[in-house]
Amino acid sequence: MVKLYKIMFFISMISGTFIAISSYSWFSSWIGLEINLLSFIVLLKNNKNKFPSEAALKYFIAQAMGSSMFLFSITMFLSSKNSLSSELSMIELIFMSTALLLKMGAAPFHFWYPEVMSGLNWSNALILLTTQKIAPLFLLSYNIKLYTLFFSSIIILSSIIGGLQGLNQMCMRKIMAYSSMNHMSWLIASIMNSTSISIIYFSIYSIISMSIILMLNKYNIFYINQISNIFNQNKKIKFIFMMNFLSLGGLPPFLGFLPKWLTINCMIENNHFTLAILLIIFSLISLYIYLRLTISTFTLYSSESLVSSFNKINLIQSIFSFISLFSLIFCSLIYNF
Repeated sequence: MVKLYKIMFFISMISGTFIAISSYSWFSSWIGLEINLLSFIVLLKNNKNKFPSEAALKYFIAQAMGSSMFLFSITMFLSSKNSLSSELSMIELIFMSTALLLKMGAAPFHFWYPEVMSGLNWSNALILLTTQKIAPLFLLSYNIKLYTLFFSSIIILSSIIGGLQGLNQMCMRKIMAYSSMNHMSWLIASIMNSTSISIIYFSIYSIISMSIILMLNKYNIFYINQISNIFNQNKKIKFIFMMNFLSLGGLPPFLGFLPKWLTINCMIENNHFTLAILLIIFSLISLYIYLRLTISTFTLYSSESLVSSFNKINLIQSIFSFISLFSLIFCSLIYNF
């Protein structure tokens, strides 16, 4: 049963996001970010487990650091408003962008992100993966087209670190965190070229992540070795679960390929050839992580239970799984006709 105060603070968190992305001044955006931060920390509370409290403390320290940097950059901007020095404005914008990248956990400012994710339950992890990135991404889009070299290095670092550090992880929450970091590189690249494509990318990523996390939450899976023990009893659920991971990796038959396809097309139109090639190469590392999770589904030598299972997929899981797996066909038909 959801408690009333959590509903209230969830509404407050969403309101803080809307305040941040719809403000006319940087100071009002900072206020919205602070409302969002304080509301989300309350949602992390759990009397039955000490790990969310530890994760909330780490999250608060990292976000307070990012907020102080963001406020300092606003103060620099307001104090130098009458100055026409281009060098000073570059320092201000890079400082502000660094604060926003720290708040959403992009590399190389990701030191807090996997550790916080590993201490959360799946519902809070889903909020951290999706909703908490909306406000920093929108604020980042205002400055991202001014200094492409700085953001290109951030994109490459996020793609490399998100792929390589996810290779040796056994915790599913950390795998989802490094996967989010890899997708963050694609998302920043899409913002650099087209805002509309970045909205499509974030929406599709949120749908696929929700489809995966709903199943992980239902079967209480937190580590890789739990997957084979639980899903061997029901082939349909196992197949849908693994296909969702391949969709998250961006394989062509699934919906996850569509935003990457659009991003690559837009990057080539804007002559970002080297960045597009590097993103494609390093995304293969993340795809290997997902294949490591799904390879047992495609092999004949795998233990299966002969006991019939009565676990069924509920309506919400069915809807999100259907959208994640089959929407690319409908998108292609709509585009052609």
